[in-house]
Amino acid sequence: MTSATPPSSRSSSPQKVCHSQTQTDVLKPLLGGGVSGGGGTLRRRRRVLSKDGRSNVRIEHISGRSALYMRDLWTTFLDMQWRYKFFLFTATFAGTWFLFGVLWYLVALVHGDLLEFDPPSNHTPCVMQMQTLTGAFLFSLESQTTIGYGFRCITEECPAAIILLIVQLVITMVMEIFITGTFLAKVARPKKRGETVKFSQHAVVSTHEGRPCLMIRVANMRKSLLIGCQVSGKLLQTSLTKEGETVRLDQRNVPFQVDTSSDSPFLILPLTFYHIIDDSSPLRAWATKGGGWTDPELADFELLVIMSATVEPTSATCQVRTSYLPDEILWGYEFPPVVSLSPSGKYVADFAFFDKVAKTKATPVFKPSGPEHSYQGNGGGSVLEGADPEKIRLEQSYRERGEERGRVRDSSPLSVRISNV
Repeated sequence: MTSATPPSSRSSSPQKVCHSQTQTDVLKPLLGGGVSGGGGTLRRRRRVLSKDGRSNVRIEHISGRSALYMRDLWTTFLDMQWRYKFFLFTATFAGTWFLFGVLWYLVALVHGDLLEFDPPSNHTPCVMQMQTLTGAFLFSLESQTTIGYGFRCITEECPAAIILLIVQLVITMVMEIFITGTFLAKVARPKKRGETVKFSQHAVVSTHEGRPCLMIRVANMRKSLLIGCQVSGKLLQTSLTKEGETVRLDQRNVPFQVDTSSDSPFLILPLTFYHIIDDSSPLRAWATKGGGWTDPELADFELLVIMSATVEPTSATCQVRTSYLPDEILWGYEFPPVVSLSPSGKYVADFAFFDKVAKTKATPVFKPSGPEHSYQGNGGGSVLEGADPEKIRLEQSYRERGEERGRVRDSSPLSVRISNV
């Protein structure tokens, strides 16, 4: 059992990444620049999505970007980093205290309550014990935070002061509700819950049910369950349209399934998700050459894996993402078992083996089927060249259904090996 990783390519002069979807220069690589490797030309790839699921795309030259962000203040505040949020929180409260303190000072100035006016002994001020700018600031702070020390209070002398007090309390209350709501919403976001979902560091390709399959491992590292898990994949690669246009970062669907089903797997134990590499798979050209990640034309892609689920305690939707480059997809390897049974009768998931991979006894081989190729069926029989492809597909479908029924009835140790545990 080994943890194998193909050698990584290095680049000393990477080219600038083009951010547009379409590019007329087909010589530029999808995700990085060209560099000379030992056996040929390899490319150092820059990820579109990092291993921890963060976007590596920078957005530039957007007219009115600040105005767009200000129109959606709620999302802007939620996406803001914590250090900026704390600074804005402090600056907002200190700013409103000082702003309304100045307004209270102006009210006292107009009414003649300040010390420099030397008011008579029978003078009734708008606010008791507020005769300086510092006193006005402290009164604003005490009013907004409802402290009320007792000796600094408003009187019935000034209607303008009563109106100013009402305006201050209404405005600052709305601001407190908004800021407190963004704090709670940011803390309650399921983003941190997604960090407890683990993907395997490498994807592997081995034979499963007689067919080459790309496999990844996913595990939930908390006891609280994830409901309605859905795993899907997107293959980003350069494609050429019939009109001769080169589309960069073209997205192709890569479906994943668990055993024989892709609907809502029960993620209570680490599971292995399979993508069957067949004639409809977007990885067929890469698989035809046995996972030729050293081929600069075939290995110019990135596989994004996305898992969506509902967090059981909060009912919030959670999405976890990762990506695999061609040199992180190991051809002819498989995942060793990680689940065992303890003497006390409990199932144990040993994460020390989660990222381990082992070399398979037989190297998987992908052979495209079609009229021009002889097709090797699951039963070992071959179909001669020139056979009807529709008839081949129907026969294969009936054969697979029969094998699935047999596997359900089969209780031999082989069924344990096929399962995810």
